[in-house]
This record gives sequence, structure tokens and C-alpha cells, in this order.
Amino acid sequence: MTSFAELQNPARSTARLRGWFPAIFISALISLAIVSPFFWMGNATGHDFLFHASSWLDAAAQLKQGTLYPRWTEWANRGYGEPRFIFYPPFSWMLGAALGFVVPWNAVPAVFIALVQTFSGLSAFLLARRALPKRAALFCVACYVANPYALVIVYIRSDFAELLANAFFPLLILVALQICELRKDPEEPPGWSVRREVVCFAAVLAVIWLSNAPAGVIACYSSAALFGFAALTWKSWQPLVHGAAGLALGLGLTGFYLVPAAYEQRWVNIAQALSPGLHPSENFLFTATNDPEHTLFNWIVSGIAVLVMVLTGLAALRAQGKEQSREGALNRGMWRVLLFLAAFASLLMFRFSFILWELLPKLRFVQFPWRWLAILAVPFALFLGSVMAGKRWGWAWVIVTFALIGSVGPALVHEGWWNKDDISFLRQEIAHGEGFDGTDEYDPAGDDHTNVPLGKAPEVQVMDTDSTPGPDTAPTVHVEHWAPEDKEVTVDTKEPFALGLRLLNYPAWQVKVNGAVVKPLNGEDFEQMLVPVPAGESQIRVRFLRTWDRTLGDVLSLVCGVIVLWLWWSLMQFRREHRGPGKIQQSSG
Repeated sequence: MTSFAELQNPARSTARLRGWFPAIFISALISLAIVSPFFWMGNATGHDFLFHASSWLDAAAQLKQGTLYPRWTEWANRGYGEPRFIFYPPFSWMLGAALGFVVPWNAVPAVFIALVQTFSGLSAFLLARRALPKRAALFCVACYVANPYALVIVYIRSDFAELLANAFFPLLILVALQICELRKDPEEPPGWSVRREVVCFAAVLAVIWLSNAPAGVIACYSSAALFGFAALTWKSWQPLVHGAAGLALGLGLTGFYLVPAAYEQRWVNIAQALSPGLHPSENFLFTATNDPEHTLFNWIVSGIAVLVMVLTGLAALRAQGKEQSREGALNRGMWRVLLFLAAFASLLMFRFSFILWELLPKLRFVQFPWRWLAILAVPFALFLGSVMAGKRWGWAWVIVTFALIGSVGPALVHEGWWNKDDISFLRQEIAHGEGFDGTDEYDPAGDDHTNVPLGKAPEVQVMDTDSTPGPDTAPTVHVEHWAPEDKEVTVDTKEPFALGLRLLNYPAWQVKVNGAVVKPLNGEDFEQMLVPVPAGESQIRVRFLRTWDRTLGDVLSLVCGVIVLWLWWSLMQFRREHRGPGKIQQSSG
């Protein structure tokens, strides 16, 4: 964040800008090193690779057709679709789709990772440069970009959305600390920082939620814990009040996504998000299950979690000792908060915290307790940066840290699954009209998407029911328009029958026959949409409507966006009113 004095002093701002070049270079260099195995081994096709790759391809196809914000995933469930884009935050699949327009599709995963990890380094530098000397801040950048949990995501999990969200956690902690006035700039006039930091916190929280929902839950709970700890430590309600305002405003900004995702859960099999293997009770550190592969991965990530905890703890103890000499030290307030966050995140990974996972609202939908490594990675990098600044043992910490991370990376590369053809295969399946598998938790309620037939399904078909016309009275069916969220079909028949569409029933679909709204029927084996067609000529129109919850969410985001713009405009007005050396001194004094 730029200080008030820097805004008034262009030369100082330019010098600060030049100070970013080493951070950019280090972040980009390490990011390229992380994705270097992709150049000869293909893509790391981890647990969630196909889910994200298929989302990118589907979204890109809809963007080409003019749908700027898709809601229905057309080619899921072998072309019968699912409402995935309502429930899964948009930033990751929109970024992946956008990259598909500028680089070859097989290169999109590596480019995505390189861009996100480069940004994560800059995010860490923005936090570290406020607390550490330049050299220590740059080491913090290196530690955060290559932190072991990021390597787990890249090589084993392929959760691109979580990787994107994690890149913003240093910024979240920075603005949270500034709300608590732990990093207050003494050169800022009174009244500038509170509104600015609340707005910045809201914006960063919104970006995290719009990148990955479990990360959004983690961001909310970690921020609330930080504000509560600061309020108790400094015996002031101010962190809680300002923090609550930032949380409310940030959640409000995401209303266009969060309100429909919360309300329409009743329309899908959302409970499948906590199906066997995905519940927190099966994913605490060092938990063994009946699935050998699940247990193996859990022990791998558990070992990495312990490694990060040990390094963080040792560096924190060393950083505390350095405070006495002030040599590259964190101030005591920041050291306490970072240690609290590290302990808070670590405790939630162990089984004895199970009661919290059961009682705290929505925490269980984080699914995997080891996801709290995303928070632990921030104090991990900052504490290591602090101890690196020491003249006596600093480079020893650099060597040990790089040696450990350097051994974790190749080990994870060896454990990962690599494939050069997965995206090409997905593209081929979509081009041939066969689509890809759907997602359990986004399957419309009452449906069993495992019953969807394999292979290419026709867009429309006359169903084999009692009302099916005979061979001499076969209907004429013509598809006039077939888009992901809008379909038109004309029918001419002598007898009424049921027309089957390549589409799953979902409450947001509106079906009109000759201008009159009708209720579609369901298929026998799965929730295929069947439209009752009367005798004669008929015009059938099927549209994905804007439901009231989507409208409410849009209005909420608009209102909160106006509040943010008004607050920012007032800050710019304040800046203009305090231009000039005399006014700066008057305001600062």
C-alpha cells in the first residue's frame, strides 16, 4: 500500500517502484523453475486437473458465443450439462478460459501456474517490505513462491483455483494488520488509513472468495481470529469494529456469486461435497483410511505440514531473539500476530480440533484441514525472511531452507501423475459432442448423473413412451437454435408425445410451448428434461432464467460496489485537498 507521503512525493514513489524489480525477477524465476517439469513431462494431472481443464474449455466455448458470464456448464454430464458455474467461483475458470485464447491449450496449466505464483511473490513482497529489510523481504518472496504447500497444489492436487486464492493471502494479512494499526504509517494524516484499509481489505477478501470458496471460508475465519486477538491484546474494540466492516463489505461485493451459490444449494446434491473421502474427519494430519491412495497422499501432505510447522516455529523463536538487537527484526506486535496465526492454522489441522469443524458454520466445507497450510505459509515465509537478515546465521538459514524445499519439489514431481494428452482428449470429446463427466455435488437434486449414457447424445429425441406416435404419424422436429442457456425447437406432429432434450432438469430452466409456460417431465433413469408436446405445430423455447436470488445478489454487489467507489472517491478528494508541502506538514503534525 502506498503511503500518504509517497503520494505527494513522485521521486520517492519512483524509487519504491524500482525496488520492485528484484522481487519481480525472483518471483518469475522461481515460478518458471516450478513449472519447468511441464516442458518435458507434460501437465501434472493431479486430483482436480480434469475438473478445472474442462471448466476452462466449456467457459471458453461460451465466451466465443457471447456469453460473458456463463452459469450453465454445457458439456458436463456428457452434454446434458450442470449448474457448475453458479457454485464454483468464477475467477479461476475465467482466467483459464482467457489464457486459452492467447496460448496453446496444452500450455495453459503451466502459464496459469507461472502467472499466479509470480503474483504471489509480489503479494508477499508487498507485505514483507513493510516489516523487513530489503534483502530479507526478497528471501521472504522466494520462500512464499516456493512454499511446500504450493508445490503440493501444483504437482499433486492441480487445484488451480486454490492456488490463485492463496496468492492473495499475504495481501489479506497485510491489510488486516493495518486495520489493527500494527503497521500504521506515521506520515499519514488522521482519517486516511481507516477507510482505505477497510476498502482494501474488502476488495482482497472478495477476490479470494471469487477465486476459491474453501479459501474464502479460511480467509473469513483467520481474519476474524486475527481481529479478535488484536482486540484482546491491545484492549480495544477498534480492530473488531473495523474488521467486521471490512468482512461485511467484502462479502457484499461477492453477492452476485455468493447469494445464488448459497440459495441454490437446495437445488443440487451439495451434500456430496462431504461424501466419503472428502469429510474433515478423514483428512486430519496422519489419518489412515480404507483407501490406500488416500492414506498415502494424506501422509505426504501431513509430513509436509509438519516440516512447515517446524521451520516456522524455529524461525519464530530466532526472530523473537533478534528483536532484542533490532537486526532485521519484526516488531513485537506483528511477531505476536504472526505467531498466533501460525498456531491457529496448525491446531486446526489436528484431530483434537474436530469439535470446531463440527460447530463453526460452513467450516466443514473446507473439507481438508491441511488446507490451513495456506495461512501457515505466510508466517512461514515472513519468519524465515526475518532470520535470514542476521549477519551471523542468515545464510545458514537460506541454505537449509532451499535444501529442504529443493528436496520436497523433486519428490512431489516423482509422486505426481503426468500426461501430455488430457487436454487434447477433452477438446476432442467436446468437438465430437460427447462432453465430459459431471460433478457429484453440482448434480441437480434427485438426479444420478452416473446413469447418463456415454457417447454422443442427440440434442432432441422422441422418447419411447406410451404417448409416442406410430410410424405413420412420426413428428417433424427441427432445432432452430441451440445455445448453452437458450434453446428453440419447432415440432409438427399429429399426436401428442414427449420430446426429450439433451438437458438436465433444473429449476432455473423455463420451458415454454407456444408461448405458455409448461412444467417439464423427468426421465426414468436420470433427470433428463422431457417436454410434453401437443398435436399440431409447436414452438418450444427453453431459457436459463435470471432467478430472484441472482437478482438479489447482483443488487447487493452493486450497492457494496457503490460504497467502495464512494469511499475511494472521498480518499482521492482528501488527497487533492492536502496537496502541497505546507498542507502535508500541517496534516502530519
